[in-house]
Amino acid sequence: MADAESIRLHGWALVLGASSGFGEATSLALARAGLHIFGVHLDRKATLPNVERITGQIQALGREARFFNVNAADAERRAEVAAEMQRVLAERGEPGTLRVLLHSLAFGTLKLYVAEPMKDAVTQAQMDMTLDVMAHSLVYWTQEVVGRGLMGRGGRIYAMTSSGGARVLPHYGPVSAAKAALESHIRQLASELAPRGITANAIRAGVTDTPALQKIPGHDDIKFQAHRRNPSGRLTATEDVARAIVVLAHPDTYWITGNVIGVDGGEDVVG
Repeated sequence: MADAESIRLHGWALVLGASSGFGEATSLALARAGLHIFGVHLDRKATLPNVERITGQIQALGREARFFNVNAADAERRAEVAAEMQRVLAERGEPGTLRVLLHSLAFGTLKLYVAEPMKDAVTQAQMDMTLDVMAHSLVYWTQEVVGRGLMGRGGRIYAMTSSGGARVLPHYGPVSAAKAALESHIRQLASELAPRGITANAIRAGVTDTPALQKIPGHDDIKFQAHRRNPSGRLTATEDVARAIVVLAHPDTYWITGNVIGVDGGEDVVG
């Protein structure tokens, strides 16, 4: 199988969380590989210039960029975006050509379960929101793209997880629970979608200096410790993960499904 620079893909990708971090890097990498990009993001006016930069770069590569500034966890907005995607593909005579779905939503609560005073602890609403956005929304988006016939045989579904899904970090409890649930959803989807020829895998990136990481209390120490122990001598970069996803989107990877795939330079195997 060729490397990421020489792989040519055809069709479309849907990237949830397309305006920063892993979503941004993967949108650009998949566009370089040949895919048009549907992007879902949630940005205020101050950060919209970055979205315009990303869509401009995708278009400069000769690909289409259809981005939607909506809450990816809102059921009505999700249905509207899916219906628009369906319309676009039908209009172009390309039904069923969604090749990749990447779930890279990083919006959740970072609070202790038990705090002093207790009013500062995570609430039920905050826990529910974190699990809904960062885990359960994967299932609902998959239902939309598969149910509407947007993705068929040869489709690839990826969800961004982290080693924090199986470890304890201060304030990370709700997000850790979401990552664990996300990996469980991937296993279930892999089983249910296998007869349709669609694969589903979780991507466990190493510690990466993204906007999401910078919101975690103690993120500087997390980066320091990861850099210290990574046998490759550096932190993971978003481009490392994006290139891996391009390679994994190759048709020859049809037998890889239901896994948590580490993309971390060996970070997770070193204690």
